[in-house]
This record gives sequence, structure tokens and C-alpha cells, in this order.
Amino acid sequence: MDKPAKMKYFFRLLFLFMPLMVQGQVQPSDITYVDYIRSVRMYPNGVMLGYPIIELFSNAQLYISFDDLSDEVKNFTYTVVHCNANWEPSGLTENEYIDGFPEDRIDDFSFSGSTRTPFVHYYFAIPNRDMDFTKSGNYVLKVYEDEDEKTLVFTRRFMVVEQAMRIAPRMVRTSQVSKSDTHQEVDFIVTHKGIDIRNPLMEVKASVLQNGRWDNAITGVIPQFVRPEEMSFDYQNKIVFEAGKEFRSLDLRSFRYPSGDVAAIEMYSDGIDITLGKDLKRANQVYLEYNDLNGNYVIESTDMGDPVLEGDYARVLFSLDSPTEYEDSDVYILGALTEWQLKPEFKMAYNSRIHAYIGEALLKQGYYNYYYAMAPRTGGLPAIEDTEGNWYETENDYTILIYYRPFGERYDRLVAATTFQAWR
Repeated sequence: MDKPAKMKYFFRLLFLFMPLMVQGQVQPSDITYVDYIRSVRMYPNGVMLGYPIIELFSNAQLYISFDDLSDEVKNFTYTVVHCNANWEPSGLTENEYIDGFPEDRIDDFSFSGSTRTPFVHYYFAIPNRDMDFTKSGNYVLKVYEDEDEKTLVFTRRFMVVEQAMRIAPRMVRTSQVSKSDTHQEVDFIVTHKGIDIRNPLMEVKASVLQNGRWDNAITGVIPQFVRPEEMSFDYQNKIVFEAGKEFRSLDLRSFRYPSGDVAAIEMYSDGIDITLGKDLKRANQVYLEYNDLNGNYVIESTDMGDPVLEGDYARVLFSLDSPTEYEDSDVYILGALTEWQLKPEFKMAYNSRIHAYIGEALLKQGYYNYYYAMAPRTGGLPAIEDTEGNWYETENDYTILIYYRPFGERYDRLVAATTFQAWR
């Protein structure tokens, strides 16, 4: 390889890996980098609320879709990066984990119909006849605009699993008395019949996710007890999560016949403004059990026959009642609609005239779950203890991922994955 070719190869690798790493730390990988890309969805084909996990060498596919609000057809391409359990690039070359082409164009798109906010809807599925996966593990999907300039528009995590081991999970009350009414603890046993693991404490690690979130995931957990063909992850006060409460819901499926969540709706030739009723803090409210989407959302419309292309966008005004402003924390809207991140557009401002935090977000017709979260200005994870409260009986989804790297192997295999519901 001559010098110019080596330099080109070096900068291509740098560009591929740069969004995943900053100062040696792994960034969140579910990111939308441009404001004209909206409603990015990624789920197993046919399972709109499913988590992005598929089985290796199966017929399963992940369906990906998004809207481009710039209302002009663009040249989008995509590729995938194989990662280790900690979401750092594994270092495998593309031809080691991809069967086919390392990148491909997104050729399928449709124009919105009769919407006040025009958009182009793009969609595709992976794996496909041009790109298949040959290794299990963590992956990051990367979508670019303009094949030549390669402007990164969004990234999404997904997992490919080879079900070589079995997981038996259970939900227990925490052993720590101060958390027994507000937190949930996950224990599990992993069996690996016929697989000889020489050093389980070095070769096996687990990640546990609550409601598909990576922002509060517990990762890098090693077995506590090891028996022949069995590993126990039965820690005291280690795999513990705030239980939260059932998520707040927002029904935007109809703009003609608004739900009770909507206080006012105004329609203009170039857009729609919706004002929601004022929400109250729930920390001191009694726990109510009801079905929710565990923080997720779906694109739906009862106004039109095709919610994907005829579902419109609206500027939605949220408000949270608060007698005073928090001195040391900011308030954000949080959920899958924010990519589980504290995004500037979902940051709320305090209005002393109405004694409430207010915030506006552009949302497509659908059904949404969300929380109000407090973010300490000194840094740290968002908290919901004051705005929502925690109740140990809350129904949550928990996903357990088991990674295995035998001695001498160059990447982390994902050898088991399961999702179960707490308390149901």
C-alpha cells in the first residue's frame, strides 16, 4: 500500500471511530447529529416496541426508518461498526464481521402526503442480501448524508446474539432497607452446557438494561459464584435500579379529535401548535398501575390511513407545575423520544408567572411515554426522585446480555440475551 493510500485508509478509520470515542471514553451511540432528521426508529421487523436485538444466522431483520424534514431527496448511505462489550470498536476488519458490502445506499423512500410539515420518509432493513453479519456482539449503525463528504446524520446501537447459553432471571426486593420500597434488583443464573469456560471471572461479563436504556445500564458485571456449567450473578445491592413509576403518556394520534392530554391546538398553513395541560409532580402521589410503553413511543394516526406518510408534525408545549425554581438542577423531558439523553431542545425553562417549567418539542403524530428528569448542574445522571418518584412495584422491562471472550479471542461474543418484565 503506497503512502497516499495508507493516509486515506488511516483517515477513513479515524472518521469511522471518532463519533464513538472522545478522550478515551465511549460516547452515547444513539445520537441524531442534525436537526432535520426526525423520528428515527429501529426495531425487529414486525415488533414495533421490540429492542434492537436479532439472532445471528437467522431470518430476523432490524427495520430502520426516519424522516428528513428538509423535504428534498438526499443520498444517504449506511455502514456498521463491530464493537466490544464496552462499545469501543473491536478492531475487527469489516470483512471479518460482514458478509457482503461494507456500506450501502438507502434507496427506499417516500414523500409525505398532505402534511403541513413536508418530509421525505426513508426506510431499510438489515441484514440484507448486500450486507449480512458473521459475528455476534455489539454493533453501531452509522448513517451518512452524501456518499462523498460522508456527513454523519445519526447512529444507533444494536446487538447480534448467538444463543449459546441460557439465562434464568428473577426480580427480588433489594437487601438494602433504604432502597427496598424504591428500587428493583435483578439476579440471574447463566448455564453453559457443553461449553468449557476456563476462567469465567476473566472471560464472561454481563450488561443489564432497564427498558432498553443505555444511559443507566449496569455493565461489566462478572459472575459471583461459579459451578460446573453454571454461573450465578446473585449480588447484594449491585444490579439495582431506581424503579420509577409508570411513565407519563401523551396521545397525539389525532389532531382533529385531541385527547384529554391536549389543552389547546392551533393549526396554521405551515404547522401545528399544541399546548398540553399542566403536569403535576408525582413524587408524593400514590402509585397507580397501568399499561405503558416503558418509555418508548410509536408512530400512529387515527386521522389518516397511513400514519407514516400522512402523520403530521406539531410543536408541542409541555409544562410541569413547580412552586419554585430549582437552584442546582435543570429540568428535562426524558424518554425514547429524546434518545434517553438530556438534549438541549428538551430542556425546560422556568416561568415564574405561571409557576411552572415549560418546554417545546417537535413531535410526529403518535403515542409517547416520557418522564420529567432533573439534571444536576454539577454533572451526574438525571434523577426522577423529585419529579416522578420511585415505587418498587413498577412494571419495567429488563434485558440481560452475556458476553464471552475465550482466551486468545479478539472480540466479545454475545452468547445470550433475554428480556423479562419485572413484577408481572
